[in-house]
Amino acid sequence: MSQFRARPPAVPTVLLDDAVVRVTRWDFEPGADTGHHVHGLGYVVVPMTDCDFLIEEETGERRVHTRTGAVYRREAGVAHNVVNGGDKPMSFIEIEYK
Repeated sequence: MSQFRARPPAVPTVLLDDAVVRVTRWDFEPGADTGHHVHGLGYVVVPMTDCDFLIEEETGERRVHTRTGAVYRREAGVAHNVVNGGDKPMSFIEIEYK
């Protein structure tokens, strides 16, 4: 498999990882992505900036605009690639519960 990436990678910074939760800050330059992944744990997202998400899923892609502080939750099993679809840097905190 090629190591070439068409997009810059989002930057994860693990802030806490213990027996109960893993807390990660994700920072995205415009166009950056997480790479396709499947969430093995349920999680909560806390946007630290307004976020213009481009979500790439098996069924296609969709755009979601989320305001700073507009918290949302997802169950384990979500499979997607998260892309900064906007023209400004964006960041959010992801809290995975174990």
